[in-house]
Amino acid sequence: MTKGGDFLLTDAAGKCTFSPEDFSDEQRQFAETTEEFVKKELLPDLDQMEQQNFELVLAKLRRCADLGLFLVDVPEDFGGMELDKVTSMLLAEKIAPAGSFSITYGGQTGIGLLPLVYYGTTDQKNRYLAKLTSGTSVAAYALTEPNSGSDALSARTTAVLTKDGRHYVLNGVKQFITNAGFADLFTVFAKIDGRHFSAFLVEKGYAGFSVGDEEKKMGLKGSSTTQLFLDNVMVPVENLLGEPGKGHKIAFNVLNIGRLKVAATAGGMAKGAFAEAAAYATERKQFGRIIGDFGAIKEKLADMSAAIFSSDSVVYRVAGMIDSRIATLERGGAEYYERYQKAIEEYAIECAIAKVFCTDMLAEVVDEVVQIHGGYGYVSDYAAERYYRDERIQRIFEGTNEINRLLIPTLLFRRSETGAFDLSEKIDAARAELKYGETTSGTCGMFRPEFMLLANVKKLFLTLLGSAGQSREIQEVMLAVADMSISIFTLESVILRVNKVFATASENRKLLLEALLKLVSFEQAGQFYLAAGRCAAYLLKGEAIIEQHMLAARLTAYPVEGLLEAKQLLAETAKDSGKYNI
Repeated sequence: MTKGGDFLLTDAAGKCTFSPEDFSDEQRQFAETTEEFVKKELLPDLDQMEQQNFELVLAKLRRCADLGLFLVDVPEDFGGMELDKVTSMLLAEKIAPAGSFSITYGGQTGIGLLPLVYYGTTDQKNRYLAKLTSGTSVAAYALTEPNSGSDALSARTTAVLTKDGRHYVLNGVKQFITNAGFADLFTVFAKIDGRHFSAFLVEKGYAGFSVGDEEKKMGLKGSSTTQLFLDNVMVPVENLLGEPGKGHKIAFNVLNIGRLKVAATAGGMAKGAFAEAAAYATERKQFGRIIGDFGAIKEKLADMSAAIFSSDSVVYRVAGMIDSRIATLERGGAEYYERYQKAIEEYAIECAIAKVFCTDMLAEVVDEVVQIHGGYGYVSDYAAERYYRDERIQRIFEGTNEINRLLIPTLLFRRSETGAFDLSEKIDAARAELKYGETTSGTCGMFRPEFMLLANVKKLFLTLLGSAGQSREIQEVMLAVADMSISIFTLESVILRVNKVFATASENRKLLLEALLKLVSFEQAGQFYLAAGRCAAYLLKGEAIIEQHMLAARLTAYPVEGLLEAKQLLAETAKDSGKYNI
């Protein structure tokens, strides 16, 4: 069974990962149903929803319920389907082009429902789950406060048990709460007696509970985002969610899957935006030619195609890893969801990587989509403008990308300290191999250059990690370590995917896969080199910096040939299909 973070320490040869090519017929059917729903029922009404027509938004949520889209993560004992995480991510991806509605949907199915599913008592699930999955009630998740964003545990909202022991009295303010304007049930985090961080199920109708005005946001205008005010709100003791003082488990464990869902959503948004650019490139003419015939536009289409392919490879690899571990669990029993959460937590590093990589990818894609549209991309008559606005928050959702980057090396060092693996042994081995010139992988086959590149950057990463271990408090160093980790995981995910599916692919798809692999390897080698250079500059002095740069240049050298032809092939494919179709 693959361990979290293990990809940094082990050879890629022989590994097998889940990828979109492995979707089952049932998963493809779910995807097609959701895609059709978005196309026929959401996108035509999106302008109305963007005007904050929340009655329409609620009607669309009920349609989601009719289609069974709220049941994927819900236990069968409570009327759900309890499907795998791959399916859950696939639905998040397919609904993403619906813009602000996808956030409303995600707020319901993700951070809205999951705390109750994972930590609720049987009584709590009986009281609330059916209403939420039927769409008659809407859920929201209230963690953030005006003065506690990334530092969630510094929350000031308090909970005090009444003398008769029947209620907790909650006081405080929550900020930026998705779905708050029309939600019926809120997972609210508060500190019992100002010390014990805990979670509570709070109904909208409780006395003293009120919702603030809608925030005037840059994007996601059709979603509801408000403050919550709790003024001596009496919450029954039976609505304490989980154990008192264990609210951090709920907050952080739900965020692991939340991060992966944001990554999947980013991938879906990128595909929707890309389709706008690909279609526009074949319609808009300048100098007597469609703009898609110009090399400057072709390169953008190719680079975006490779970025989206990488995003898919990362998201579904992580989802597959989680599903594989969950599949080994003995079902049932009072502690099933505790084991379930530990299975997800095992891949917290990979979830953080997926969130950062995919949301950064989306930012680059939507920027290029606007650029391809030129001035028209800046006006609201074109969807490019909406995608550009709606993208920006993705790098802030579920922990800012800076927080998630810092989390990656922090968790890596922590796992080593708790005995999950021996970092020092791996670091020493990497140093020895580089000292004696062993900088190649033994992997053979047609993708040997890519496997060699991957093996070399892993060794370089470990040598730098050894130097960075004494500088954990220097965030700039840890961010560089994170960026190297992200490049390694992305590169490995794409190499393994291509290597797995290549033999059975059609001749045309083989050409596309080779082109994609070249672009991704070239791009990630460059990204890794830059991050390694930053890390060396922060940690070393004098000649040692120059030596490290020379070593990095040698180890990240990738003998790419035919890069231009590869980009042109991908660009023509995008133009022919008018969308992402790889």
